[in-house]
Amino acid sequence: MKLAILSRGPASYSTGRLKDAALDRGHQVKVLNTLKFAIDLQRGQPSLFYRQKPLSTYDAVLPRIGASITYYGNSVVRQFEEMGVFCANTSNGIANSRDKLRSLQILSRHNIGIPRTTFVTDKKDVLPAIERVGGAPVVIKLIEGTQGIGVLLAESTKSAEGIIELLQSQKQNVLIQKFVAESKGKDIRAFVVGDRVVAAMRRVAQGQEFRSNVHRGGIAEAIELDEEYRHTAVSAAQILGLRVAGVDMLEGANGPQIMEVNSSPGLEGIETCTELDIAGAVIDYIAARVDFPEIDIRQRLTVSQGHGVSEIHIPEGSDLVGKTIAEIDLEEGNINVLTLYRGGKAIPNPRSSRQLEAEDRLLCFGKLENMRALVPAKSRRRRRPKIKHLDAS
Repeated sequence: MKLAILSRGPASYSTGRLKDAALDRGHQVKVLNTLKFAIDLQRGQPSLFYRQKPLSTYDAVLPRIGASITYYGNSVVRQFEEMGVFCANTSNGIANSRDKLRSLQILSRHNIGIPRTTFVTDKKDVLPAIERVGGAPVVIKLIEGTQGIGVLLAESTKSAEGIIELLQSQKQNVLIQKFVAESKGKDIRAFVVGDRVVAAMRRVAQGQEFRSNVHRGGIAEAIELDEEYRHTAVSAAQILGLRVAGVDMLEGANGPQIMEVNSSPGLEGIETCTELDIAGAVIDYIAARVDFPEIDIRQRLTVSQGHGVSEIHIPEGSDLVGKTIAEIDLEEGNINVLTLYRGGKAIPNPRSSRQLEAEDRLLCFGKLENMRALVPAKSRRRRRPKIKHLDAS
């Protein structure tokens, strides 16, 4: 495998470890400065130049995009995707994770624990917003802050109002978030690679500091996560579109609460703490997936008039409950079930003999008109705006 690591810090611990892990496994690897690319566009032939020369062919790309160059860095990753190169993290996933508001908006429609959060711009909305998240103390976050920078704890409503007013006067967008008191001074970092957590640590703040980031002096200890925390971490990364991610969680009274999902997680703290070869796990995953780049489904579906991908919800009381997939004649309607979602589990390519249960969700590909007929009229009126599909007609 020929691998490109996109990084402006070739001497950094994380980049060095990833490069060494690739070389140790017999792969070719180069560290390429993200800002030295030129993106060329022409009909049917997207291409990249690096340091004024046509870029040679690569099998895979591992983006390490710093927050300060998110827009350009993500554009480079997107160009690699359009060229059919496997990217360990997609441009869409990186964009989702970099914006705290955007990431929480995406997670909020799923059954994933997140702290109660609100976003307002009008000064008159600040006090009601604070009350809606449970009142002071509250955490105030800059939407694009990193490593604990731009995260403030306001102990009273008055101080929260003053901090928010000051930040907004400086044209800063801020989130107001419920303070999870039981987790004060500590959080969990789970390192997700593909569909598993390869390592986890608990970070504990020192002194009066409530932020537990290692960059802010926090102390880390290796831990084993239970199934709930592992499932939450992997689900959050996958929902945002990330294959390699550092998922930060608070230990709330009602279970894990997602605080942030990082698309370029550092390796030094967690490898030192756990003594695990996390860099090697990342490289092994990329090598196993390199032959499966992202597919632009919208482009593929243009050849199938009236077809698309949609999710069919089986509500309580539906006539479909208790029937098998075979009994609802999906094949006759030119509909293929790709995945059955039940509870927190995903069942790919379910057997036709599998019996449907209330609250199942079927991810299907087929004729959109035939799929619409499977949605009960009452449910259709309520859910139609929420059904996502890619219409190729």
